[in-house]
Amino acid sequence: MKIKEQNINIILAWILLVSLLLRAFFAAFLELGNDEVYYWTYALYPDWSHFDHPGMLGWMMQIFSLNLSFDSEFFLRLSSVLLMTVDTYLLYLIGCKIKSKTTGLYAALLYTTSLYGFVITGVFIMPDTPLMFFALLSIYLIISYFKSKKKKQWTLLLAGFTMGCAMLSKYSAAFLWFGLALYILCFDRKELKNKYLYFSLLISMICIIPVLIWNWQNNFISFNFHGNRVSFFDKPHFDYFGREVLGEFLYNNPVVYVLIIIALVSFFRKKYDIDASVSRFLLCVALPWMGLFLYFSFTRPTLPHWSAPAVSFLIPFAAAFLDANTDSDTDGKKLPNSIIAAVLLLLLTIIMGTFEIKTGLIQASINKDKKQGMNELGRGDVTLDMYGWKQLEEKFSAVRADAIDQGVMNATDGIVALQWFPAANLDYYVARPLNIPLIALGDISQIHKYHWINEKRGGLKKNSAYWFLDQSCHSFGCDHPLLLESFSAAEPVDTIAIERSGRTVEYVFVYKLRP
Repeated sequence: MKIKEQNINIILAWILLVSLLLRAFFAAFLELGNDEVYYWTYALYPDWSHFDHPGMLGWMMQIFSLNLSFDSEFFLRLSSVLLMTVDTYLLYLIGCKIKSKTTGLYAALLYTTSLYGFVITGVFIMPDTPLMFFALLSIYLIISYFKSKKKKQWTLLLAGFTMGCAMLSKYSAAFLWFGLALYILCFDRKELKNKYLYFSLLISMICIIPVLIWNWQNNFISFNFHGNRVSFFDKPHFDYFGREVLGEFLYNNPVVYVLIIIALVSFFRKKYDIDASVSRFLLCVALPWMGLFLYFSFTRPTLPHWSAPAVSFLIPFAAAFLDANTDSDTDGKKLPNSIIAAVLLLLLTIIMGTFEIKTGLIQASINKDKKQGMNELGRGDVTLDMYGWKQLEEKFSAVRADAIDQGVMNATDGIVALQWFPAANLDYYVARPLNIPLIALGDISQIHKYHWINEKRGGLKKNSAYWFLDQSCHSFGCDHPLLLESFSAAEPVDTIAIERSGRTVEYVFVYKLRP
C-alpha cells in the first residue's frame, strides 16, 4: 500500500471509522469487566470524588448514557468508543506538528494498534478514557500555543481547563503541569513572566477544588489509598519491576514499544529531524511520568496502565522515525512493515481474547488433565471475570422465584456480597434487573465505594433474610467471619452451573442468610 500526501485525510477517515465500528462491536458484545462494573457505581451514585478516583468517569457515563436511561454495556462504554476516536485524531494532529502529515498518519495508526489505546481506553470504561482525552487535548493546545508565531493566550487558558479536567479524571494527570513547568524552566523561561500562565494554573486548581473538599470531608481517604500503593523507599523487588516492564511491553503493543525505544535512541543520536519545541515538551511530560512509575515498581506492585499514557505520548517519535526512514517515490510512501505487523498483532490479540472469553476452549485444552473440585472450579480463569454474569441472573431469577413461591424468601429480600468485587458484578447483573438491593460487607479497604452506597441504601435491615451467592472461581465460603458476625446461619438453597461451550466452567452456590 502506497500513501500519497493528498490522500492522507481519506486514509485517516477510514482508520477512524473502521476503528470506531470495531470497538463499538466489542463494547456491545462483551460483558463488563470487574473494574468497569465497579465504575458503573460512579454514575449510579455520582459524587465530586470517590474512594478510588475523582468524579469525571462517572459524569462521562452519565452524559453518554443519558443519566443511565440507557445502561447496557454499550451505552456505559459509549464515551470510550467515541473519545478514543478523538484521541486518535489528536495524535494525528500532534504528529503533524512534530514533523508532517505522514508522521501524523503513522502516529494515528500506531496508537490504534496499542492494546491500551484500542481496548483499555477505546472499549472498556476506565478512568483512562477521560484521562487520555483531556491529556491529549491539553498537549495539543500547549503545543499549538508554543508553535504559534503570535501566541494566543486563550489557548493557554483553555489548556488550564483541560488539564484540570484531566486531573478530575485521574490524579496522575498532574504530570501534565509538571511537564509544562519543566519545559518552561529548561527551554522557555520568558514564559515565567506571562501572567496568563498563572491564570491557567489557577483554572486547573479551581477545577480540582471539589476533589480536595471531598477528600477533606472524608479524611483524605482517596489520597491515602493511592499513597499506600506506592513507595519511595522500601525493599527492592525486581520481580515487580520486571512485571511492570513486561506489562508496558504488552499493553502498548510489543511492536510499538520497540519502535518507540529505537526512535528515542535515534532521536538523541540526532539521526532524524523533528520539531524541537514539540519533541522537548512531549519528553518533559512523558519521561517523568513513566520514570516515576518505573521507580515505584522497584518496591511495590504497579499496574502497566498507570504509565501507559506516557508511552502513548511518545508514539509521535516512533511515527517520525518511520517517516524519516521510509523511502518515497512518485506513487507515495509505502506503509512500513512494522505498522502492518502492529496491526496484525492487535487483531490477533483481540480476536483470540474475545474467542477465549466467549468459549474458554484454549484454556480447556491446556487444563484438560487438571481436575478441580466443585468448590474451586474456574479458579485462576480470568476470562470468567467477563463471562457468565447474564447467565447467572437468568438462572438465579428462576431459583429466587421458586424460593418466593415456597415461602422460603420474600420478594424484597436483597443480596449480600463480600468485597467490591464481586459486589459490583452482582449489583449490576443480578440485583439491578431484579430490582432488589445489594449490600456489601467489609471494611472500607475491602468494599471501597460500597461504604457510602451501603449508607444510601440504609444498610442491613434487621430481622431480614438475604441471599448470598458464592462463586467457586473465587469462593469466600458461607462460613466467612463477616457473614457469621451479621447472620445466625447460612442455609444452602441451590447450586447454579455456569456453562460455556457445553461445559460447566464454574458453580455459584446460593445461600439463604438467616437474621
